[in-house]
Amino acid sequence: MSPFNQHFNAPRWVVLLIDIFIVLFSYVLSNFILNSFLNTFSIERLIYKCPLILFTFICCFLYYKTYKGVIKQTGLKDAENVFLSNATASLFLFLLSFTFRQFIELKFSDSSFFNMAFRMSYSIIFVHLFVCTVIMVIARLYYKWLYEFLIIRKRRIKKVLIYGAGNAGYVTRDILQGETEVNYKILGFIDNNPNKIGKTIDGIKIYSVDEINEQFIVRHEISEIIISIQNISANQILELSKSLEDFPVEIKITPPITKWIDGTYKSSQIKQLKIEDLLGRESIKVKNPILNEHIRGKRVLVTGAAGSIGSEIARQLARMDFDKLIVLDQAESAIYDLQQALKVNISEERYSAIEYVVSDVRDLHRMENLFREHNPQIVFHAAAYKHVPLMEKFPSEAINTNILGTKIIADLANKYEAEKFVMISTDKAVNPTNVMGATKRAAEIYVSSINCISKTNYIVTRFGNVLGSNGSVIPLFKKQLENGGPLTVTHPDITRYFMTIPEACNLVLEAAVMGQGGEVFVFDMGKSMKIIDLAKRMIRLSGFKYPEEIDIEIVGLRPGEKIYEELLANDENTIKTHHEKIMIAKVNTLRFSENKIMIDDLCKISSKINNKEHVILLVTKLKEIVPEFKSQNSEFEKLDNYIYER
Repeated sequence: MSPFNQHFNAPRWVVLLIDIFIVLFSYVLSNFILNSFLNTFSIERLIYKCPLILFTFICCFLYYKTYKGVIKQTGLKDAENVFLSNATASLFLFLLSFTFRQFIELKFSDSSFFNMAFRMSYSIIFVHLFVCTVIMVIARLYYKWLYEFLIIRKRRIKKVLIYGAGNAGYVTRDILQGETEVNYKILGFIDNNPNKIGKTIDGIKIYSVDEINEQFIVRHEISEIIISIQNISANQILELSKSLEDFPVEIKITPPITKWIDGTYKSSQIKQLKIEDLLGRESIKVKNPILNEHIRGKRVLVTGAAGSIGSEIARQLARMDFDKLIVLDQAESAIYDLQQALKVNISEERYSAIEYVVSDVRDLHRMENLFREHNPQIVFHAAAYKHVPLMEKFPSEAINTNILGTKIIADLANKYEAEKFVMISTDKAVNPTNVMGATKRAAEIYVSSINCISKTNYIVTRFGNVLGSNGSVIPLFKKQLENGGPLTVTHPDITRYFMTIPEACNLVLEAAVMGQGGEVFVFDMGKSMKIIDLAKRMIRLSGFKYPEEIDIEIVGLRPGEKIYEELLANDENTIKTHHEKIMIAKVNTLRFSENKIMIDDLCKISSKINNKEHVILLVTKLKEIVPEFKSQNSEFEKLDNYIYER
């Protein structure tokens, strides 16, 4: 808050003094109005009664704290507080005067001090209550008006519409009107309830949805539409956004009541509508009380803990009752960021039980030392290279990390008899068209094969794109928007499945609990979304016009990129679990022992010199391990014909 704004926050003692003056003035006025008609107005009697009047009202002011309200934000609650205080004081004076008249008055003469001070007119008491309350409320409203005239008018004006004329909409209006940094001007409410349309709330009109069009927005210079409806479903948000996103405004949304900070709703909680809000399905929630019991007292290892998925898994695990949590990644800056985030969000006792390790899952010697030292009982393996075009260019790196790294951690989990090993896979492993997806499928095969010979329960979790993860399309589009566009899309028909990072990690942890070994868990991610539609929506939600202000450029499919992703291979189907969003893929188990030998051979030669012939050999062997791997838009397409002819 600026010093100028602070100047207009009247000190409490000033407010109290003004209220005391109003009490005195209104009592004199009430006496004059009533007694002048009867020619009984007496200044002497008035002087005797004023100390008792002032003392009584001051006590009530102190009790009800009427002077502590922020005057520039005066509302109905403040007026109610003033009335209660004044009514209590008046009731006390009435009872005092009644008692004096009934039991004490006859003992004193009319001119005595007690008679002059304690014998009060009932009519004056009630007229004074009315006059005093009205003047005090008007004084507060006048101060508020003065503040708005001198201060708010000088601030930048932001004209908004509030979608929702219910209780949440009223609260949002009050919050915005009390904002100190921006002068919000509420031009109207929008509602689809025919009983409300056309009416007003404190002078603000309620419009129907049909009345709001681009001409209306432009004519009234509206810059924001705020959706303020409690208990709104994901489908409702999606439909509302579709009806509003063509307008040249920013679309924002208020938080649900359950997310109000400390039970208080603040303007800073009104956020721009995010693409996560527009998945067209309800957020996936997992509330499994067994989950914490499953982790309680265990030593847990998370590899790839600096990545989007690994770090969220680490954050969720950090709130549980583990014995030791080991977080591992080769990215030292990102591990440091995770360390600092956990430091302020968990208890000191849990924080001291976390081990931060900077190392590489491809380093057998270092990983052996880590397992020997910590002997983890549960392993979440999230370390992987995931960028399709880059891995298409550097296949040996993809093989070394995604296959060899997985093999090393999986073998050590078997050697040191970990209870569970959970591998994070991807939908790109299904009928892969690129090296990255094929390496993840080969890793799935290895993990499933070692489960057959190990006491450790090996589990695979497979899901699609995660919104906001490192290198995903959402951060890319945001950067392109900041730079003025255009947004780049590889193909007009390309689609992807999406889920949020917390959703993905919740389901991974749930699968870890229910997994008995050998399962490939797939997650119900709803309907796939067209990337070009996502790009258009992000442009419009940011307040830009498409294509006039920000356009979309089709740049062509990247090497190895699919148009449509899948969660199941051609020879797979699913088995239901107790969680409606988690299914088990029935994976083809033929050739597992043979594939294990082939994967061992592939890993042995993957560290050799990365020349052209070596790369071709690696990808050829990878295609033999994953026969459904058919390259698309890639230099390795020629290998498919060679393998097929052979």
